[in-house]
Amino acid sequence: MEPATAATGTAQHGAKAHSDGGWDAPDKKVPVQTRSERPQSGDIDAFPTVTGREVNWKFAPLAKLQPLLDGGLDGTAYPFLARQSDGADVEWGRSDDPRVGTAGLPEDRAAAAAWTARDAVLAVTIKATEAHEFITLTRSDFGAQPRAAHTVITAEAHAQGIVVLDNRGKALLSENVEIVVRDGARLTVVSLQDWDDDAVHVSTHFAEVGRDAFLKHVVVSLGGDVVRVNPSTHLGAQGADTEMYGVYFADAGQYIEQQVYVNHDAPNTRGRVNYKGALQGQGAHTVWIGDVLIGRTGDGTDSYEQNRNLVLTDGTRADSIPNLEIETGNIEGAGHASATGRFDDEQLFYLQSRGIPEEEARRLVVLGFLVEVIQKIGAPELEERLIAAVEQELAEGRSVIAAPAETAPTADAEASA
Repeated sequence: MEPATAATGTAQHGAKAHSDGGWDAPDKKVPVQTRSERPQSGDIDAFPTVTGREVNWKFAPLAKLQPLLDGGLDGTAYPFLARQSDGADVEWGRSDDPRVGTAGLPEDRAAAAAWTARDAVLAVTIKATEAHEFITLTRSDFGAQPRAAHTVITAEAHAQGIVVLDNRGKALLSENVEIVVRDGARLTVVSLQDWDDDAVHVSTHFAEVGRDAFLKHVVVSLGGDVVRVNPSTHLGAQGADTEMYGVYFADAGQYIEQQVYVNHDAPNTRGRVNYKGALQGQGAHTVWIGDVLIGRTGDGTDSYEQNRNLVLTDGTRADSIPNLEIETGNIEGAGHASATGRFDDEQLFYLQSRGIPEEEARRLVVLGFLVEVIQKIGAPELEERLIAAVEQELAEGRSVIAAPAETAPTADAEASA
């Protein structure tokens, strides 16, 4: 008997397919159910117009992002300053550079728009030397017009190093960052968003981690009007290891988003995700979505992700959504956690009971909350700068932090497998 379909309306056992289904129709529009099913393409025309109803766009302020979704971006080379050691190279490549696409492909229209528009590729290479290489790229001249950028960071086999993308100034920017960590290499990549207050920045990071290689990926978002940095890491070789950290501080009217993805696609891989954020001021909004996939070939996986948000004033909103997909039962462990809440009264009481004024006690609590992640970077000079920046954020909002709401929203969720 012919099965019931929306196209034919054929009945089966007296039942008729609902017209809204269309599961068997040639042009079916069944929504993507899991992160691993999302389409990938470097062509902007492969992605429909963003409406805001899509799962990966439903929180974003599309009106501010629209210039980066329409296409026609300026993808030419831009000025930057580089501070580097002898074993680190940085150079401009052509748009058809063979290194492009080695770490991944866009999964949304913003990334595809930047991919399509690229006219130059900034290539950073960490060589395999005896030293621990270091390179900082300071970028502060993007301007206020819609721009695209494409960066490829490669750590050669058994290389060791740190790459810092230090973003400042004005920007209306969509960027793709590819990270390739060859076998046995150990690489740290830090993306620092310290933009002007009116900057809009959308960025997708793709990482491919080789056999017995290690990637530490750190996202720090402090400045800007709208900042959306979405890192994904593919652990596609045995023994691949990643630690993904994030620190963010949202002020009044500021929107900061991170969608993190770890794909355990080989045996004996390890993943750790830890993002922490603070919010203060009317309209401050942060979004964290954490996706972890343990595939059928991910035997022996050890994975854990967590997100913590500290609400400092009324009028803020923190969305935190951890997701975990497991396709094999032969794993070491997997879990996720999410929590959003205000100051810990017991911590404040402890500090005040030892003679520390309330305002100073609150400052110490916030610093202790965020510094835990900042100190994971492993670059003392940069860590000191970031701690000073957080203190400046607190100083600017001190008048509202001193009197937080008595009934700030609190949520906590834990899950493990």
